Amino acid sequence: MRGTIRVGVGGWTYEPWRGVFYPEALAQKRELEYAAQHLTAIEINATFYGRQKPESYRNWAKAAPDGFKFSLKASRYATARKVLADGGDSITTFLEQGFTELGDRLGPILWQFAATKRFDRDDFARFLDLIPDQQDGTPLRHALEPRHESFRDPAFYALARARNMAIVFADDDEFPCIDEPTADFAYTRLQRSVESVATGYPPKALDGWAEKARAWAAGGRDVFAFFIAGAKVRNPAAAQALIKRLET
Repeated sequence: MRGTIRVGVGGWTYEPWRGVFYPEALAQKRELEYAAQHLTAIEINATFYGRQKPESYRNWAKAAPDGFKFSLKASRYATARKVLADGGDSITTFLEQGFTELGDRLGPILWQFAATKRFDRDDFARFLDLIPDQQDGTPLRHALEPRHESFRDPAFYALARARNMAIVFADDDEFPCIDEPTADFAYTRLQRSVESVATGYPPKALDGWAEKARAWAAGGRDVFAFFIAGAKVRNPAAAQALIKRLET
């Protein structure tokens, strides 16, 4: 069975997108609605910095069409720790903020770790034990984004695979790119967009990402691809260009 591919960007509020992605005359309160009509997913980064209100999640869900997904970046208070297993209270606080109000618009939760965080199998195993497979009766999917080379370790892959947690495929110059299938979905963060190219990535690069996404999906995995960082002003165009390629 072929998986579903969804493509988007990080967030939807970014002033330089006005006149480039958003029409100049578009009311700011309609930016999410517009973005959700032209993309198929958005990674919410505000959740990394602080709690959001259940009402906000309900409103975001209403602004998005059927089939659209929001991924959530987990709280930095849970992941930016010397000892990850000490983050139980912060994990609980994050999980209980009401994001299940997104309903069927809820996508994966992204757990991003500090670039200085090295892989410690015992600590990481205890950390993963703190992360549930469901919240408020809603099944959860989790993606793990290590940013230290020490995570390029079969022991890490085994821990992720045992929990059906995806290891993020990071297209980045600075952090490790691990291409290891450990879950029933794939999660990639594309971070090399450049402002000198209207679509952020050159056509051949976008062709390559479309091919890779199709290969992941052909194996039965759902795919979540987000254009993050790089030349942020170009990321919506990059996402739209990739979506167009995937339609053919």
